[in-house]
Order: sequence, then structure tokens, then C-alpha cells
Amino acid sequence: MLGLRPTETEPDRSVDGPLSARDAIRAVEAELGRALGEGLCRARDVDPVFAREVAGRVTAFVRRGGKRLRTAFAWCGWRAAGGSGDATALLRTGVALELVQACALIHDDVMDESLLRRGAPAVHVDFARMHRAERMAGAPQAFATSAAVLAGDLALAWADDLLTETALNSRYGVRLHREWQAMRREMVAGQYRDLHAQATGATGLDEAVSIATLKSALYTVARPLALGASLQGAEATTLEALRAAGQCAGLAFQFRDDLLGAFGDPAVTGKPADDDLRTRKVTYLLAAGLELADARHDKEAAEALAPAAPVPTDDAVLRMRTALERTGARAVVESKIAGLAAMSVRHFDRTGAEPFVRREFAALVERASGVSLKDTGEAA
Repeated sequence: MLGLRPTETEPDRSVDGPLSARDAIRAVEAELGRALGEGLCRARDVDPVFAREVAGRVTAFVRRGGKRLRTAFAWCGWRAAGGSGDATALLRTGVALELVQACALIHDDVMDESLLRRGAPAVHVDFARMHRAERMAGAPQAFATSAAVLAGDLALAWADDLLTETALNSRYGVRLHREWQAMRREMVAGQYRDLHAQATGATGLDEAVSIATLKSALYTVARPLALGASLQGAEATTLEALRAAGQCAGLAFQFRDDLLGAFGDPAVTGKPADDDLRTRKVTYLLAAGLELADARHDKEAAEALAPAAPVPTDDAVLRMRTALERTGARAVVESKIAGLAAMSVRHFDRTGAEPFVRREFAALVERASGVSLKDTGEAA
């Protein structure tokens, strides 16, 4: 089991005064380093090839960075529920969230055939390169796909081991584990709904919102908030406010990601800017564009965005971007993001969290959504 058992030499993890979400992220980074080191050592005990080629890649991928938003939102939930003092369980929960995120990203890149992640080749791309470099037998892509699935599975196993150990050593461990179980189910359901929508040619706004809620809103913000609060045995009213705040902030985050997936700069985002358009992934942005094109009888835009139309060229992707601009879909999504971000902050305020915690949450929502809450009148 991947674990971080407390010892007499462990650093003090108590919270005295208004520790910030950024401080929590730094502490989780250190805890994450210890967890990855331990996981890699245990992998070597199992098999050296597995350790070097699979566990090593998982470790490198996780260490390569990420926003660590889930950790920060877990901290907000913990503090909103009165968290203070020993933060060990919170930090371990944050590490588990970062590991399950690694699983999700590795598997997502396989399913979407994405080439780039966090500014470097996706894990399955790296496996294919290794296959070619070592002149291994068989098809490189088949090997790479299978190996990347196993790498994602390992990250999930490490996450589950750590979360389970944390729950067993926590006063409210049963509640913590139930939130974790629900998050995993929702994550898988969201991924499948995404695949199903692409296979069936679904294009509706309701479908896009359902996928975004399951795949991102709950998993990215709502569940991490609830996981942090569960460590403190939060009251039902606090959890309800956190779930509402998390769903709004999570949708704002996903809709921003949709915009970056269509209009972002890969040098900034660390991932391609046209994968969603080339595959016609069912995003809120694309669904809004199709609905607006139909409402305005814009045949050219409707044809450019239609799910049946192939997108084999850069020119076709450019036509899609133009259609999303001309129909007003991009502006509609920007407005939707701003509204969701503001609503999220209002829901969080209902928890009765201390002012500095509310300010930290508002800053995280701004970071996740790309919206200035000062412009919405919701600045903390």
C-alpha cells in the first residue's frame, strides 16, 4: 500500500492562523514528493522493468506540475467546516486527489488521442517513442495504448491506497471514503458520457452540461470541497452550500477549458488548441454555437459546426472558430462563465467561513474560471 505513516521526524503539519490555500499547495507538493518516492521504491521491490518504465513515468508525469486546484479546493472545504490544527489528513487527501487526476489525464489523452500534456508528450506518446527507440516487436501504438492504460491504473491504485489509509486513520473516515467513492463513479460516468455523445453525434446543450457536470464540475471542485469538509464532519447545511458552490465553479472551470480548447495558445496551456474541434467533442461551446447558428439561420456556421462534417484540415478548424465567433457562441460562454463564478462565491459565503477563507475561495474561482470577480461585483 502506498502510505505516509506519521513518524517522530515528520514535519509539523498543524495550522496556526490563516494558512493560505497556496501554503496548503506547497505542503501537498512536499507530501506528494514523499508519496511518489515511496511508490517508486515499492515498485522496484515488485519488478525493476515495471518500476523504471511504468512507475517511473507516472512519477515523472505527476511531478511535472499541474494547477493543484483540487488540493486547494479541498483546503477551502476543510477550513469552511472549521478545519485547524493537525492538517495531516487534509494533505494526504490532497495527494490522493493529485494522483487520481494523473490517472484521469493519462487515460483521457489515450481516449482523445492527444499528443501533448503539461507541455510535454502525453504518456502514451512517450511509450510509443520508447517502443520505436528500442526496436520492440509489434505495433508501437498498440503497445503504447496498453502501457498508458496500465500507467493510469497505477496512479489510481496509489490514490486509492493513500485515501483508504487516510480514512482508516481519520475520525470521520467513513464519510471521507463515501465522498471518494462517489467522485470515482462520477468521473468514470462522465468519461463514458463523453465517448457516448461523440459516438451518437449528440449536440444538445443539456447533453453538454450533463457531461461537463459529471466529468469536471463535480470531480474538479464539488467533491474536493466535500472531501475537505468531510474530514471535519461538516454539517449538512455546510456540505449543501459547498456542493452548490463547487458545481458552479466546476462548470465555470470546464467552460473556460472548452474556450481554451478552441482558442487557447498551446504554449500557454501546455496542450493542443484544436483537439476538441477536430474530434467535435460535445462541449458547451460547440453546442451553443450550433443552437445559435440554427436560431439565426446561419447555414454556413451550421455546416461548419455540424457533427457529421469531417474536419481533416486546418482550414476546416479555422472555419469552426470563425463560426463560433460569428454566432456569438464565444461571447455567450464567456458570459455564462462570469455568472457561474459569481454564483459560486455567493453559495460559498453561505457556509459562514471566516473572511480570509472566503477570499481564498474567491481567488481560486478567479483562477479556475479566468474571470475577475471585481467585474461581476462579487469580489470578496
